[in-house]
Amino acid sequence: MSEKTKPKSFFNLVKKSKKPILVDFYADWCGPCKMVSPAVVKVAKDFSGKLITIKINVDNAQSAAAKYQIQSIPTIMMFKNGESVMRLTGAQPYDVIKTEVQKNL
Repeated sequence: MSEKTKPKSFFNLVKKSKKPILVDFYADWCGPCKMVSPAVVKVAKDFSGKLITIKINVDNAQSAAAKYQIQSIPTIMMFKNGESVMRLTGAQPYDVIKTEVQKNL
């Protein structure tokens, strides 16, 4: 699916990427995060080549979680041209994630 990214390189990627970035903010101990992960993987495959998909562990990347005000996980965000264009909180089903990604590509 994607790379696990360090905060500094993540911030640079969001700023400079020519492609939209789909970010799955999660934690290893989070049950709903594990439930939504296969849907994120499927969306990443569906839109392969059209966007970059990464996972950010909020326990290891607290600066990223703070900057984007991640208050609950899982939170899935999409960034385009350095700006947040989509935010889904909670374990959303595949269809919801796919529809929101399509709207924001």
